[in-house]
Amino acid sequence: MTADRHTIEFEKMHGLGNDFVVIDARTRDSGLSESLITAIANRHCGVGFDQLAVIEQAEDADAHLVFYNADGSTSAACGNATRCIARKLLDEGGQAALTLTTARGFLVAREAENGLVSVNMGHPQLDWHEVPLAHEMDTLELPIEGAPTATGMGNPHCTFFVEDAEKVDLEALGARMEHHPFYPERTNVQFASLVGENHLRMRVWERGVGPTLASGSSSCATAVAAARRGLTGRQVQIDLDGGTLHIDWAEDGVWMTGATMHVFSGTFTVDFVEASQ
Repeated sequence: MTADRHTIEFEKMHGLGNDFVVIDARTRDSGLSESLITAIANRHCGVGFDQLAVIEQAEDADAHLVFYNADGSTSAACGNATRCIARKLLDEGGQAALTLTTARGFLVAREAENGLVSVNMGHPQLDWHEVPLAHEMDTLELPIEGAPTATGMGNPHCTFFVEDAEKVDLEALGARMEHHPFYPERTNVQFASLVGENHLRMRVWERGVGPTLASGSSSCATAVAAARRGLTGRQVQIDLDGGTLHIDWAEDGVWMTGATMHVFSGTFTVDFVEASQ
């Protein structure tokens, strides 16, 4: 056994406090198991993350991305992690734009002004079976107290529009709604309030994670829901606990623009990896 075979290199990144462990598996196996993923997610005994992202080789794109939640479950989309990895790959290749693949499909990322990164998260999924919901219903206003809007962005979302997002009991309501029977794959939950023209304040509960400081796919879903309900236009500013994202529901998909940060690089030791498998 060589140390290289059992250690795993990683990078810690975040997008507005929505934090990730990123493992580059383009030249080697990631070496991940569900138990190792949950061990890494532990903020006391591991590193901690909202999502873990694995970069893999892709034949028809610059890279393929796989996402895991903190409970070890997979997610087809993670907008902020996609932006963070896009920043890494743009800098690495000296490119102005690149194409990534995920379980969601092809995603285009590009440089934006002031060092920001934009990612096209694709077209929203608006039909009940695409979200998916348990049975046919109107996705604009679900028959649930508060009449939330259901949106698919490669993962399911449930968006409540409230008078004041700051006053919502995120822990209680988010946990309950994540497991609502209307959502067979569970759901991300957002509480948003209109604070100005095309300007929303939003708080997020992510399935398999809990409260997060920011969420890219949740921001996209909320912007789409707000536009569908006539609360905003199709270009909005969304203020999250960790910062601001700009969302543009354009003809070619939902573009998300914001800041990224590479915090540090590290290596999981042989002892940690073997004890966590």
